Amino acid sequence: MSVLFPSAFLALALSHFVALLSPGPDFFLLTGYAIRYRLRGSFGLCLGIAAGNGLYILLAIVGWSALRQFTLLFTVIELAGAAYLLWIGMQLIRYATTSLALEKVQGNCPSLPQQLLLGLGSAMLNPKNALFYLSLMTALLGPQVTLLQQTTCGVWMVAVVLGWDLLIVKLISLPHIQRSLQHYIGWIERTAGIVLMGFGGWILWRFLV
Repeated sequence: MSVLFPSAFLALALSHFVALLSPGPDFFLLTGYAIRYRLRGSFGLCLGIAAGNGLYILLAIVGWSALRQFTLLFTVIELAGAAYLLWIGMQLIRYATTSLALEKVQGNCPSLPQQLLLGLGSAMLNPKNALFYLSLMTALLGPQVTLLQQTTCGVWMVAVVLGWDLLIVKLISLPHIQRSLQHYIGWIERTAGIVLMGFGGWILWRFLV
């Protein structure tokens, strides 16, 4: 164990990265936007998602374990997240394109503030993010971890989230990838929309059964 890194840092870093490999709402949202708008229309989305993850990490550090005792708060977050995912999914399905303009990005590319808010909302309205970071920061690091070590781990995880999302967007934005996807963009966007709606529907279903 060093001053900056706790003894469980490698276990935390590996667990966090493996979790990133499992597609979730953020991944499908990024995919839908990166195919249509490429890096220009998805960079802010990546920043927003990373910022949302960072806020949950901060809450885990300062005492989210106490806040999570308020079950009503978690219920509100879950329901809001479900509605948000359903709305995003409907937008992707409704505005799915039938062709991809390779020579330029779509003219109605969302502004940077819009991208930031969309990414932030996607990350913050996913209650699994809160529980995931809480378990990582408490169960893995243990009670002996220092504030500096927690901060180092938090900065590392936010940087990895941002780097991974930017890599996904960059790969999807490559010209040969775009050419391969140009005949399937409509189906991909609709599939992403359906998956996002599926996540939202699953959250609502848990409250009905």
